[in-house]
Order: sequence, then structure tokens, then C-alpha cells
Amino acid sequence: MKNIIYITSLISLLLLASCREEETIILSEEESIEVAKDINANPYGFYLLNEGNMGSNKATLDFMNFTTGVYTHNIYAERNPNVVKELGDVGNDAKIYKDKLWLVINASHKVEVVDATTAKSIGKVDIPNCRYVVFDGNYAYVSSYVTTIIGDVNAQEGAVFKIDIETLKVVDEVKVGRQPEEMVIKNGYLYVANSGGYNSENYDNTVSVIRLSNFTQIAKTKVAINLHKLRKDKYGKIWVLSRGDYYNNPPQLYRLTTGNNGTIANIEKTNLLCSNFDICDDKIYMYNAPYQGNTMITNITYSVADVTSTEIIDGNFIKDGTAVLIKVPYTIKVNPSTKEVFICDAKNYVSSGTINCYSPQGTKRWSVFTGDIPSSIEFIYK
Repeated sequence: MKNIIYITSLISLLLLASCREEETIILSEEESIEVAKDINANPYGFYLLNEGNMGSNKATLDFMNFTTGVYTHNIYAERNPNVVKELGDVGNDAKIYKDKLWLVINASHKVEVVDATTAKSIGKVDIPNCRYVVFDGNYAYVSSYVTTIIGDVNAQEGAVFKIDIETLKVVDEVKVGRQPEEMVIKNGYLYVANSGGYNSENYDNTVSVIRLSNFTQIAKTKVAINLHKLRKDKYGKIWVLSRGDYYNNPPQLYRLTTGNNGTIANIEKTNLLCSNFDICDDKIYMYNAPYQGNTMITNITYSVADVTSTEIIDGNFIKDGTAVLIKVPYTIKVNPSTKEVFICDAKNYVSSGTINCYSPQGTKRWSVFTGDIPSSIEFIYK
């Protein structure tokens, strides 16, 4: 029996290898995390997209299954042996919509679309320097720097591309600000954070407002420099993160109120200094790990604020002292069902990172190694 299993495994490996015409396929690896097992969990798992180091074609996809307690590393390559260059270069965003998982691969200038259950490729959409994706109805909307020259300080406006989710064809595009980042949709309007990050001497400072019915930019409102993250709370407020200038202006959260015509009616500069955040129910979970020039400030904080008052209600949500083990916090995500907090650690940016799971009480439940630069967590539901 052992010989039969061995021979069968060998044949499978040879078949996979032959599909790549002598290219090496890195097979997936499974890791059991018994403490994370919950057969009734919903969401029942999550995908983790790892950026990989720019220029090295090392973007990878991991999957955590809560119902089995198994974390699987690097599933894309094995499940798509005919994709010669695997996932691509710099995995920037991952979102699930209508049974498809959309993977925005920035430096490969494509959005890879796979089956949300099997992770098998369905197709791809070529979009230059793509950044993030959101959905509404039968369309996906992808922000793009447009220019494919990394760091082009003279780059002009970016754009948002409109994609038919069935045909995977671009059907329209609209210009926005320079180097657009994250987006949110509210009441038929798309809001886009423009960073201008290619030119630190002249950051963009606007949020573009696009009316989806005719896919037209109707406003571009000044908020703060170098905008990045966008979230919407359950009260309809839009939160946008300014990354600052890494010198004199720290990263800070702003709260936006929109009017009946979709335009931004009020801008509130909060007292919340943070580098990344997630909103769950009435709470804002965030960490603050600002840079001073090219050096990260070592006094990293992990806090929780009230979404209505914007006041800090917990100045340190990691209670067990394990925060010191996190070298470079890179992503934060809250499980809306269990209220567990996931924090990804990019470590030194050139080798494996980790994902850390914290209980609602602030103690570390488990941790596992990831690919290089873990960047985007997307829960999957039954």
C-alpha cells in the first residue's frame, strides 16, 4: 500500500511539473492549528494574499480553514499549474464577490479572478498599476495609478476602471486624482482616496466622488495629504486615513459626512493617529506605527476607539505582552463574528511574515508563518 501511495504521488508531481515545462512548482503546505478549529465557524475561513517582494514575482495566496483548523500555504501555484508565472508580482488587494475571489496584482498590472471555493483561475483583467477593487451590482471597480513607471513623479491623474463581472471586460473608465488608492461605495456613489504618493513634494489631498449611474466624477474634495485607506461605518460615515508625509505630518484619521447629492458635506479631523485600521460594529481597531523618514518609530501602539465619539476606549488592546514580537505591523482585520483581531507582521519585508490572531480579551490565540509581506485578509462565508 505504501508503494502504491508513493508511486501515485510521484506521478502527480511529474504531471504538475510537466505542465510548467520544467519550471518548478512550489507545492502547498498544510499546518494544523488546533486551537483555531471551530466546525460551526462562519466565516468558515479566510484567504491571505501575500505581496511578495517587488520584482521577484513572489505574490502568494494562503488559506485558513476554521472548520478544520488547517492553514494552507501557497495554494494558487498548485491549483493552477498551467499559469506559467504563478500569481505574479506584488499582491495588493483581495476581495470576494458573488463566488469569485478577485486578486489585484499591482506590479503585474492585472486582476486575477479565481473561484472563491477552489482558488482555480477563471480569468484575468489587464489593468496598469492596479491597486484596489470594490463591487456594486454587476460591476467591479478597480483603482489604478495608470502609469506603469514605478515612482514617476510626473505622473498625472489615475483612474478607476469599470469591469463587467461576468465577461471580465473593461467597459468604462474615469479619471480621478493622482495615484488613487482604496474606495468605498455608498448610495450609488463611489469615493476614491487619492494619494499622489509618487511625488512627496506635491502629494494629492483629495477624495474623488463618482456617480455610478453615469460613471462620472462629480467632485474632488480636499481632505488631507497622501490619502490611503477608506472604510464606511454602519452609520453611513466614511473614514479616510491620511498617511501624512513621514516627517512633520503624522498619519491621521478623518471622518466624512456626505450630502444627499453624494458630495462630501463635512470633514472632521479626529484625534486618532493611526497607520492602519478596521471598523467592526461601533469600534475602530487600529495600530499606529509611523515612519520618521525611512525609519519606523519603535513605540508602536494598538488601540480601540469609539466610532461615534472618536474617543480612545482602549489604549492597548494587546494585553499579554506579545506586541513586542510584532516587528512591522502591516494589516489589521477583525472577524465580525468572533471579534478576534488579526494582525499581519511583515517582519523584515524580504522573508516570511506572520499572521497573529488575538482574542477579544487581547491575548494571542495562535500565530503562523505566511508568505513575504502578508497584505490582505478576506473572510469567506458559508
